[in-house]
Amino acid sequence: MTLTLNVNGKPSTVTVSDGSMPLLWVLRDLLGLTGTKYGCGIEICGACTVLVDGQPEKSCDMDVSSAVGRRIVTIEGLSANSSHPAQVAWIANQVPQCGYCQSGMLMSVAGAMQAGHHGASIMGEVNNLCVCGTYPRIKAACSKL
Repeated sequence: MTLTLNVNGKPSTVTVSDGSMPLLWVLRDLLGLTGTKYGCGIEICGACTVLVDGQPEKSCDMDVSSAVGRRIVTIEGLSANSSHPAQVAWIANQVPQCGYCQSGMLMSVAGAMQAGHHGASIMGEVNNLCVCGTYPRIKAACSKL
């Protein structure tokens, strides 16, 4: 089946054998957007988080067919030059350690910001996991947003 998705503001046509294919695999394997990571595969860690219609969604368990007609933003589409305020705060606070979870974490923070959250209230909206434990730096970065 052929589907057209709106990814990072552009139409992207993909051919999948089944509409229940996870959006994560479409983004990574078919569209080459590898910034979105596979972590747990059961919507717990958040490494696969993207924005769908402005809301953080875990793409590992979202069927690609349910993404048709919706606006999908990946870490590659958050900003062209790392100028999104969350990315600027991440860099200023040297948040990433290994960096694996950070694209999903940034997308969750960006979604919280779009919902009108700022500063410490952002942390109440983000439930992503960071195995390296960079939470103090994440909290410091979010406090500046």
